[in-house]
Amino acid sequence: MRVVIAGSSGLLGSHLVPALRHARHEVIRLVRRDSKAPDERGWDPETGVIEEGTLDGTDAVINLCGAPLGGKRWTAERKRELLRSRTRPTAVLAEAIGERGVPTLINASGVDFYGDTGGRVITEAAGPGSGFLADLCQRWEAAAEAAAPARVVRLRTGPVLAPSGGLLGQLKPLFSFMLGGRLGDGTQYMPWISLDDEISAIRFVLENPRISGPVNMTGPEPVSNAEFTRALGEALGRPAPWIIPGFAMRAVLGEFAQEVALTGQRAVPSVLEEHGFTFQHRTVRSALGAAVSA
Repeated sequence: MRVVIAGSSGLLGSHLVPALRHARHEVIRLVRRDSKAPDERGWDPETGVIEEGTLDGTDAVINLCGAPLGGKRWTAERKRELLRSRTRPTAVLAEAIGERGVPTLINASGVDFYGDTGGRVITEAAGPGSGFLADLCQRWEAAAEAAAPARVVRLRTGPVLAPSGGLLGQLKPLFSFMLGGRLGDGTQYMPWISLDDEISAIRFVLENPRISGPVNMTGPEPVSNAEFTRALGEALGRPAPWIIPGFAMRAVLGEFAQEVALTGQRAVPSVLEEHGFTFQHRTVRSALGAAVSA
């Protein structure tokens, strides 16, 4: 297939591009500047301009755009940036897809769509939750609907366990200095997924036209934060005895701590498993072992 990817330079995009090419798909990368390489096409989400001819003959668009959630305190301005960095590119691409008759849009989203779900097992049939991130994901997904009548897949991704970058890029230095520990009471669930399985699952969704709508991009066995902390400590050979109180995290990180670190979703990948996707890493220990040893 001919696949156009927005957000190809990020953690997922930089691994997805070579994986799709290895599978003999033609990949065109959207870049926010003048195109220079043969596989690049320029676009500007703010003005809505996409280089002429970019979507001609395209079978699918994969949109992975979105500013990182961490790294900065969530001021009102930062929250507007997080929202716009997702909804604006999605709206531009979805409208263009609808106008040009591209068959498929695969659009990023997050398990935060469900809000804080406690210990309940959550499939794609669950409704939306509340909170800033839940609202962000709902608006993000709504922006993709302009692609109709195209097939629209919404990738509700959990924390991705990669050898570098992402969640482990932030945690490994802390554990290396014996500063790892559970967050709050540690009962909040973490719907993790390995980088290998995330990339394979995106390709699986791309190549299976029967799959549409929301897809939980999570491992089959979500774990609590306390369980994740023990598993990461074991993988790194570093004990993680500390407890980081919730009130301290809220004082330092504000709303980010409450919505990202101290709450979670026990989300399971029902759609992927119902369609026969095979996970390379079914347990968090397997996924962490692979990420740490890479």
